[in-house]
Amino acid sequence: MELSKKDKKVAREVIEKGLQREFEKGLRKADFILQSWKSKTKDNSETYQHLYKHIINLDRHIAFRYDAISGSRYLLTITDQMLDNVIQEEDLADFSEEVQLYLKRVGKHLS
Repeated sequence: MELSKKDKKVAREVIEKGLQREFEKGLRKADFILQSWKSKTKDNSETYQHLYKHIINLDRHIAFRYDAISGSRYLLTITDQMLDNVIQEEDLADFSEEVQLYLKRVGKHLS
């Protein structure tokens, strides 16, 4: 499906919203790891390794999904975000009706 200029602009905004939510989710997990360390339930070495692995995995995920993204991958990226529950149907409201229907149909088919 080819996106109009308006839909491409909306897609960039939706993708950015999802990216920010992924960062938030990653930071919350990092905070949880650090809270475990602060409450002395995990030692320094174990906490460091867990936090390091989490950040590396998050970085790989973010890079794979978002680096060098182009207009031809906007809909695929948004579909992936929907499958990971970082984008919900209400986030699609500014798209044209045709794009909204397409994304909802693809999202339901894949889930």
